[in-house]
Amino acid sequence: MKKMIVFFAITMFSVSLFAQEAVPAKKADEVVKFKDLSYNFGKIKQGVPVTHDFLFTNVSDKPVVIETATPSCGCTTPVWPQAPIAKGKTDKVTAGFNAGSAGPFTKTIAVKLAGVDGVVTITITGEVLNAEEYVKYEKEKSGKGK
Repeated sequence: MKKMIVFFAITMFSVSLFAQEAVPAKKADEVVKFKDLSYNFGKIKQGVPVTHDFLFTNVSDKPVVIETATPSCGCTTPVWPQAPIAKGKTDKVTAGFNAGSAGPFTKTIAVKLAGVDGVVTITITGEVLNAEEYVKYEKEKSGKGK
């Protein structure tokens, strides 16, 4: 009798495992469409924070939740919506950058969506100029440096 109960329990457990269907993972571009995935700030002044809004639209048939937005370094600060974004609605991920050292930069933010495998990577680039170089750049840009 014990063997029969154990056999029945194992059989039911096995059947339940086979009955589960794998749900195909959605790709990020099937859920949200970003207007742009990169932004170049150009030449910016050292120590002066800058921001850029990366606009996106929920193109899925359900609300979308951004779980995290992870920057590649501490000088980049992302801000993303904490509430679900309804079907068809547009929102933004704001990329903030505070340039501590002079020179060219490329920074990324990995945006993780709930229920989606992988991440969407957005990128900011530019060149940081120290105060003296920035003054010179501004004069040249305005035509007064000649």
